Amino acid sequence: MVSFQVQITSSSTDVKNYINLRTDDWLIGYNRVEFDEIYQHRFQELTQFIHTQGIYPKIILAEPEPTAFLASFLAAVVTKCPVFLCNPNWVKAEWKQVFQIVHPDVIFGNFEELNPSYIQTNSVIPTPPNSIMIPTGGSSGNLRFVIHTWETLIASVQGFQQYFNLKKVNSFCTLPLYHVSGLMQFIRSFTTGGKLAILPFKAVESGEFPNINPSEFCISLVPTQLQRLLNSPKITHWLSQFKTVLLGGAPAWLDLLQQARLHQIRLAPTYGMTETASQIVTLKPEDFLAGNNSYGQVLPHAKIKVYSEKNQELAVNKLGILSIEADSLMLGYYGLYNPQFPLQTLKSDDLGYLDEQGYLTIVGRNSYKIITGGENVYPVEVEAAIRSTGLVADVAVVGLSDNHWGQVVTAVYIPTFPDVSISNLQTALQDKLSKFKQPKYWVAVESLPRNIQGKLNFKQLEELAEKFLNRSTDSR
Repeated sequence: MVSFQVQITSSSTDVKNYINLRTDDWLIGYNRVEFDEIYQHRFQELTQFIHTQGIYPKIILAEPEPTAFLASFLAAVVTKCPVFLCNPNWVKAEWKQVFQIVHPDVIFGNFEELNPSYIQTNSVIPTPPNSIMIPTGGSSGNLRFVIHTWETLIASVQGFQQYFNLKKVNSFCTLPLYHVSGLMQFIRSFTTGGKLAILPFKAVESGEFPNINPSEFCISLVPTQLQRLLNSPKITHWLSQFKTVLLGGAPAWLDLLQQARLHQIRLAPTYGMTETASQIVTLKPEDFLAGNNSYGQVLPHAKIKVYSEKNQELAVNKLGILSIEADSLMLGYYGLYNPQFPLQTLKSDDLGYLDEQGYLTIVGRNSYKIITGGENVYPVEVEAAIRSTGLVADVAVVGLSDNHWGQVVTAVYIPTFPDVSISNLQTALQDKLSKFKQPKYWVAVESLPRNIQGKLNFKQLEELAEKFLNRSTDSR
């Protein structure tokens, strides 16, 4: 076994060096020989394409199997081919968006409707070599690709290492590799000499655990996953053994945090996004167990400032819009990026504040703020209060247009029990929220439009509420 001793630097793009050094069984539960074979095959395939066609082919990568996905991804990076990470389970409407945006030269994945696997097209969008495109649907559901490079992803790894004071990062991944939350777990482990275990979340939920020592590993979850795992005492005990349980993808509610703390789970709530190559703010487990409910402090590779709506920088403890600078910041969005004007700062849609110790608290999205009768209502606060009643399994709050109030607070929820009534919910909230913050409309549903990371599609959510209440845009 070769000892991994290479020091990561932000200028390091020698992915081949990492591949040559990783002769150990770093991919737990999978065949490393098969990984090497797929990598060599893809590498030769792409090298031949570049030689014969004289271009770096644009690659769509939608391999459903982890070994094939990771080997193909590394082959693309080593050969400097622009690669678009895609969800193999996207439906036709989503693939239609992809092909309108991308115009690929090479497709790695199983597509029955696409034959042959190589399709020659001309794209009007310039695609530089060495670019890594990661999908993000955001809250609107409209598919976009964020442009990263190996350097921006490595900058994220460096910040993570420094913040947690880790030389090697061992990761247990239950999240999709095509998403930044799964991809960064792979890159952290692969480039630092750590191990990577991959298992579908459904397997974990059923009580199937990989052959690892949890105390040596980090696991990443989204809040809805954590909630489901805490329903099982066996899994809860297993989860409490992990070195760090990273929690991101969507806001966590207070009751969930308190439940995790009760079980001494070393939770690390995170704030980040695809545009920043995952987390740029994280609460350390020690702070979490001590009772801190913030998102933590900013990682070394990033900087956050808070601004007013008039673009004035605000002091500590002042609520405003978050502005982000980071070495891991994306180059831009595919199709909108101009290399002559590289992105330096990202103005987010998130509202929050930093305290005297640099801990970040987020109260919600600026664009989701509900203004009802001249009063500001933040959905995150209302959702947390509703969850605390124990009467809902899931809930999302939106503001629907109203001629009298401007907007009305509307809760779309999944009742915990079939006999939960609106009257029950209203009574339970009387001492938890001011009257103007309490929902005027309640919509019971069987499921909410969340993606696998737990993020809500607010466009679908509003349409769902409008349809149920027989309210349409034309009638208002």
